[in-house]
Parts: sequence; structure tokens; C-alpha cells
Amino acid sequence: MTAPAPASSASPRQLTENPFASTHSLDTNPFDDPVSTTSSKVDVARLEEVERRERDLERRETELNQRAEHIRKHGRNNWPFFYPLIYHSIPDEIPEASRPLMTRLYQLWLFLLGCLIINMVACIFILIAGAGGSALGSSIGYLIVIPPLSFLLWYRPIYNAYMKEQALYYYMYLIFAGFHLAFSVYVIIGIPSTGGAGIIETIKMFIGHHWVAGILCTIALVGWVIQGLGSAFYYRQIWAHRKAQGHTFAKAKGELATHGAKAYFTRG
Repeated sequence: MTAPAPASSASPRQLTENPFASTHSLDTNPFDDPVSTTSSKVDVARLEEVERRERDLERRETELNQRAEHIRKHGRNNWPFFYPLIYHSIPDEIPEASRPLMTRLYQLWLFLLGCLIINMVACIFILIAGAGGSALGSSIGYLIVIPPLSFLLWYRPIYNAYMKEQALYYYMYLIFAGFHLAFSVYVIIGIPSTGGAGIIETIKMFIGHHWVAGILCTIALVGWVIQGLGSAFYYRQIWAHRKAQGHTFAKAKGELATHGAKAYFTRG
């Protein structure tokens, strides 16, 4: 008589295991358990996220090290970039509501530099056209003198005005920006031999058939007009803001007596 077959001794894991799953094939098995495939994808995504965070941390660490090295050499100064003398940061120092206006004023100041360069080039061709060298000499002088003076006398005061909201800086801006507006009108007119490639010089170049000089003078003239109109527009806007904030001349005198000229160079 044949003995009965022994009962199956399979473990619970074997009973629930996918008999078609493959752990040896290098190719994808269509019968593999989808849970394991999803799990591996999740692991890869997490690994990529960790690597991305590590790269981001390394980038930030590099930036912080560069900033620390810059501060060690120059203090907090960051402007101009080629030889830092002062600290200039509109996002960090100007209130959020005034940042767009301050950014446009900075762009206007940079545009002024471009106008001075084009004006000098135009005066070089005016000299080539036989109009004398005094215009070129004056234009070179403008390019050397006006950028630092304009930055210190009207751009930096209005920067400090919006940063500290003090009447003294608004009045400094209004006084020296007023002189700058007068200078802009002077250059737009373009009196011969004064260094301004303005209206009169442009007309003279075209009448004399000096086409290159005439075109360059026209470009310079358009630049001066845009710069002058922009300066006048923001001058009026800042005047209205000063008045709305209640900054009076008496208040400016009081601030000058209290803080003195040193307030111009301090951050407080």
C-alpha cells in the first residue's frame, strides 16, 4: 500500500511570492512585481533630489566664501565693481516701494555715461570735419568730470534720501539735479566749440556734407534729449514725493546741524 504524500512545507512567503518574477535577468520582466519597480523609481528620484540639494549647498557655500573674501579685502564696498569704493545695493538698502524708481534713476545715470561717450566720439568727427579742437577738448573734460560729480552730487543724495528718508538729501538732489538739467539743455543746444554735439553742431555738419559727423551728432543729440527729459520727469516726481513726505527746508537745516556732513558717508 502506497504511503500518503507528505504535506507541503512551503513557507508563507513562498506561497505569496510571484512565481513569474525574475531576479536574474538583466532585461525588464513583464511579470515582475510593479511595487518593486515603483519603489526603485522613488529611490532614484530621492537620490537626484539629494544630489541637487548638495549642489545647491556647494554653490551657496562658494558664494559665501567669495563674499567673505570680498569683505576681507574691501569691507562691504561693492561699487564700482572694478575698484570698490562704496556700498551700493538697491535691493538691500532701498525700501521696496521705492526700488523701481531708484533702479530707473540708476539706469538714467548709466545712460548719461553712454551719452558722454557718444558725445565725445561725435566731437572727434567734428574735429575731423575741420571745426577745431576745442569741442573735442571740452567733451573729454565732460567725460572725465561729469560722471563722478553727477554720482556724488545728485545720484548719491537721492539714493540716501530714499534709504534714510531725510530732508537734507532731497534738497541736495534738487539743487544739483537742477544744475544738471541746465547742463543738459546747454548740451542739447550744441553751441559750437563748447563740447556739446547738439542741435547747432548737428545742423552745421549736415550743411557741410559731413555725413558721418552729422549722423553721430544726431545720435548724441537724441541721447541728450532722452536723458534730459528723463531727468526732468524724475525731478518733478521726486519734488512731489518730498512735498508729500513733509520734508521742508527748515527740517533739512536741522538735520545738517545735527548730523553734519558725515551723515553723507554713513549708513544710519
